[in-house]
Amino acid sequence: MTPHRTIDKWIRENPNKVDLIFGLGIWLVFGFLAGILLGASGNGWTAAILGSAQTLPLIWRRRHPGLAAGSIVFAHLIQVIIMAELMPSQIAVPITVYTLAAYAKRWQSFAGLAAGFTGALLASLRTGAWSGGTTLEGTLANIIGLGLLVLVAWTFGDLARTRRLAMQTLEDRTRRLEVEREQERELAAADERSHIAREMHDIVAHSLSVIITQADGARYASEQDPEIARETLATISNTGRGSLREMRRLLGVLRNDGEASTRPLPTLADVPDLLDATRKSGLDIEFSSAGDPRRELPAGAELTAYRAIQEALTNVVKHAGPSARATVSLVWDGRGLKLQVTDNGRGAGALPTEDTGQGLRGMAERVALYDGHILAESAAGGGFHVDVFIPYTED
Repeated sequence: MTPHRTIDKWIRENPNKVDLIFGLGIWLVFGFLAGILLGASGNGWTAAILGSAQTLPLIWRRRHPGLAAGSIVFAHLIQVIIMAELMPSQIAVPITVYTLAAYAKRWQSFAGLAAGFTGALLASLRTGAWSGGTTLEGTLANIIGLGLLVLVAWTFGDLARTRRLAMQTLEDRTRRLEVEREQERELAAADERSHIAREMHDIVAHSLSVIITQADGARYASEQDPEIARETLATISNTGRGSLREMRRLLGVLRNDGEASTRPLPTLADVPDLLDATRKSGLDIEFSSAGDPRRELPAGAELTAYRAIQEALTNVVKHAGPSARATVSLVWDGRGLKLQVTDNGRGAGALPTEDTGQGLRGMAERVALYDGHILAESAAGGGFHVDVFIPYTED
């Protein structure tokens, strides 16, 4: 960093120290020297005291602008009463007017401007001899000159206030944007964690349900027909490998692995494979599809529909009971996709709390992301049904 930038940074970061150095410098040069310069006229001590009272309050000009300005104005009023000369310490007047316009409250800024004009008038009337004598023209020249000096000082101070407030606004906006950006990152991370949790639940719950059902069947079938046991073990192996691939994909996302996203996510075209894999667990499934889509659903919406069918069938396998049958239907109409999974099992009473809390709630969250809705409840004639509607995404 260059020296002038270092100095500028220090000045901006240490306003109180700057005011202390500035105020002491003004007092030493213009306040204390006032007594020495006017000492020959017999007013040395008086001038030194007044000069000090008029300049030393500049030390607090930004910390306490109103109090400092009041002290300086009072000292000048005393000078008008007891002295008829201008002093070098009068330099504090434009500095005070500038400070009030730049750093004080708005009413104090205008009060400082009014005090400056009043001081210009009083000084011109009291010390008229220093410019043009006591003539009307000389007095008017004094008033106009001092008044212009006060106005220029106030104008520059007001411009400094405007710039300072604009910078504060930009800094506040930058801080808010940083906070909002951090919050957005946290929300995105939380949403991604929730998404991964739903994916993990869908994969693990469905695959383990099939594996457990197949393993139980293989244990009993192995005593009667070893060939059926071998087929069942092959199904378990294939289901486990498929689940392992899905788990690796999700873990790859968590590791930011670039190869994790190369395998496509399931879509409605993969529903027949899902039904075939579930049928191997012994569940009888009837599938029907009606209508043609008016337009394609987004990939995420198709994944949502696939996961909804997967979760509903998982609950049937786990909780519907023996000899259960399921019906899966997809219906396309002018508004979107309607899918229904119905079984003739034991109904909602067979669903434990953790399943209804995690599985069905996760399904509802998925569907809500695409402005859809879901209904999951016991069927009137027994069993359980899940109805899902996903509308077309309108541009």
